[in-house]
Amino acid sequence: MADIIPAINADNFEEIKEKIKLVESYAKWLHLDVADGTFTKNTVWHNADDLQGLDASLLIEVHLMINDVEKRVVDWFLPVIKRIIFHLEAVKDADFIIAKCREAGKEAGIAINPETSWTRLYPYFGKADMFQILGVRPGLAGQKFNEEVLRKIEEVRKNCQNCIIESDGGMNEETALKAVQAGANLIAAASAIFNDNIEESFRRLKSAVNG
Repeated sequence: MADIIPAINADNFEEIKEKIKLVESYAKWLHLDVADGTFTKNTVWHNADDLQGLDASLLIEVHLMINDVEKRVVDWFLPVIKRIIFHLEAVKDADFIIAKCREAGKEAGIAINPETSWTRLYPYFGKADMFQILGVRPGLAGQKFNEEVLRKIEEVRKNCQNCIIESDGGMNEETALKAVQAGANLIAAASAIFNDNIEESFRRLKSAVNG
């Protein structure tokens, strides 16, 4: 079984709050994209302070597409956030960040870009709580899924059978099914959910990946 996680890539916090209301009846987790232009070419919402006092029934994971994570990850240790996903390409000491997340009671996830070898994740099997295999360049929403990353999902699954693997970027009914067949058990979807009727979008995605 694969879980569908609605992903929000927004310019401002008002949009985030509006989209949370749309999906909180259908999902358990919520994925928030964070980009400040240091790791990505573009910026989206990236103000952790906005989440102070947020009243949401969903478990929230933040996808930190930022540099200097070692110094800045503490900004995101907020009660509403349950999982921190950071990019391996953007850090010098992933073990340090994992340890800091553990101390704060947060799950730690490691993401890699489409061009990054899956083997760079190998040292963190059994350490990180989950791995995100990004199917698009980080930052911009609405990009086409790079199917070459399916091989990476397969390799991670083959070498870490108990790993939690999230496929993010370019997810729709077709690509989500391929990602699950390759070994993903979490699907982070943005446009495929928010660009149509929310309830119907969830139904179609769940049906596509779970039969």
